[in-house]
Amino acid sequence: MKKAWIIIVVLFALVESAFYNTGAAPRAPEKEVADQIIIQIDSFSSVINNQLLPEAEKRDANPQVLRQLFIQSRLAYKKFEWAAEYFNPTITVKVNGPPVPESEPSGFVGQPLGLQVIESDLYPRYDASKRGEIIRDLKDLLFQCSAYRNYYRHVIISNAQVWDATRLEVFRILTLGIAGFDAPLAKSGLTESAYSLHSMTPILMAYSAGSDDSNLRLRFSKAISYLEADTSFDGFNRAEFITAYGNPLTTAINQLQQTLKVPQIHSRRLLRQNAATLFDAGAFDATAYFAYPDDTLTTDKIALGEKLFYDPALSGSGNLSCASCHQAEKAFTDGLVQNKATDGHGILLRNAPTLLNAAFQPALFADMRETTLEGQAKDVIESKHELNSSIKHVSTVLSANAVYTRLFAAAYPQSKKTGIGQKEITGALTAYVQTLSILNSRFDEYMHGNQAAMDAEEINGFNLFMGKAKCGTCHYMPLFNGALPPTYTKMDAEVLGVPAKLNGNQVDSDPGRGAITHATTDDHAFKVPTVRNAARTAPYMHNGVFANLEELVDFYNNGGGAGMGLKVPNQTLSSQPLRLSTEEKHELIAFMKCLNNR
Repeated sequence: MKKAWIIIVVLFALVESAFYNTGAAPRAPEKEVADQIIIQIDSFSSVINNQLLPEAEKRDANPQVLRQLFIQSRLAYKKFEWAAEYFNPTITVKVNGPPVPESEPSGFVGQPLGLQVIESDLYPRYDASKRGEIIRDLKDLLFQCSAYRNYYRHVIISNAQVWDATRLEVFRILTLGIAGFDAPLAKSGLTESAYSLHSMTPILMAYSAGSDDSNLRLRFSKAISYLEADTSFDGFNRAEFITAYGNPLTTAINQLQQTLKVPQIHSRRLLRQNAATLFDAGAFDATAYFAYPDDTLTTDKIALGEKLFYDPALSGSGNLSCASCHQAEKAFTDGLVQNKATDGHGILLRNAPTLLNAAFQPALFADMRETTLEGQAKDVIESKHELNSSIKHVSTVLSANAVYTRLFAAAYPQSKKTGIGQKEITGALTAYVQTLSILNSRFDEYMHGNQAAMDAEEINGFNLFMGKAKCGTCHYMPLFNGALPPTYTKMDAEVLGVPAKLNGNQVDSDPGRGAITHATTDDHAFKVPTVRNAARTAPYMHNGVFANLEELVDFYNNGGGAGMGLKVPNQTLSSQPLRLSTEEKHELIAFMKCLNNR
């Protein structure tokens, strides 16, 4: 790899000279950017077409050479990932998408393609029986390169888009890149992250003529140097990198953009466009997933929603409220394995999840059948197993109550004419749940710069979480749920092979998301929940099978259900054991405990 890195540095020098030393009349930066993206796409295509593909076509291909050329291909892709992910997501999912089938709400199941699939055929050892598939996938990558080129030859890129895209790429590096998200087997994420930062430096510097860009240059340089100095994936100090290099870098990008008066992209999304770091107060917008685009969060709606949350009038029996299963003193869970069904027939199918930070998810329920809090509220009210009522019945009850008619009129003035309906009832409940979006743990304090907020054991645990233990490849920092950063428009579900009983030999019978999509690949798939406040929300998993964090960590350490010998043909979690030591498991749990709200 050292030889490959020398080549990389030379390439970067050539890219930067293209920006600064052409000798020609100055061109608009965004036009230079589009041209450079095409050059980078050509570089990626060249490595595949002229080196990796010819080697893969050999019947006696050298596995070591294949892996070296594969890494070079990934590094070439990382030169323009910032643009590809931002402008071309439908192409990019075929270039560097997940290596497992993904189902759409329509029932369509997309088959995996691209670099991550090829990685699984080359690591940990070359699977010669997959030679034909590797060749096919490489040729498809060349086809996707043509689609990229066609786009960038005709697109008009705005300055605001360039700054937004590069800023999001740095956030992608901090949340996914250094966690090895898209190269878990090759473990090349650190080198790839340095490579990506290298490629973006001249892109942003092209805008700074006549302005002092020294701070941003310095921040890029320091972050890259830190990544290059220690490429040991398991031993990398991610806590130090984020606080000492990552946060200052994104802050410097934000500051120079303001200095240059480059406009920001304005749209409602979870990670606000003006967030200087992932840990800024208010960096995440709890109202991003409103069901109604014209809705707003007001104190009247919040007060009304809180009253409704605790009112048994929402249930058919008049005896239960939302708070019956989501108790504030238990981090808005009930502490039970599974609660009783309200229709008197046994118990609920699943463990009650926390509502803390529920607003930070683009999909809700363990099977992800709803996409908004409003939809979730309606579902629970009308479920015969839960509140066992109906919106119509609740509306009638509330409309007959003088206090509620006054509160609804204040929160929703139009309800005086239209009455109290679904939008008002579910909207008020949503407003209250949105106020439960709280990111004030000791981990957050540490990331804000208070190094005394976490001790050495907890810092080691964070580095394990993001590294060797691979937790951060599903529970994405800093929300630690399955909403995929940095755009947070997709929610991940995983097949873990959760047993029906502790140490049992059968997978739990709950089909999970499979019952929604009817795709066999989704059998026993469940939404990735948040790890924040996990120390207060036992028991764990959709069926509450694990009573404590120790049992939970052991399950993952053993490779999930498949690693324990259960039959889980579609398991998405690696069945290979993590081989965490007793001390490492203690450190991991210590870190998870410091994610509790203060």
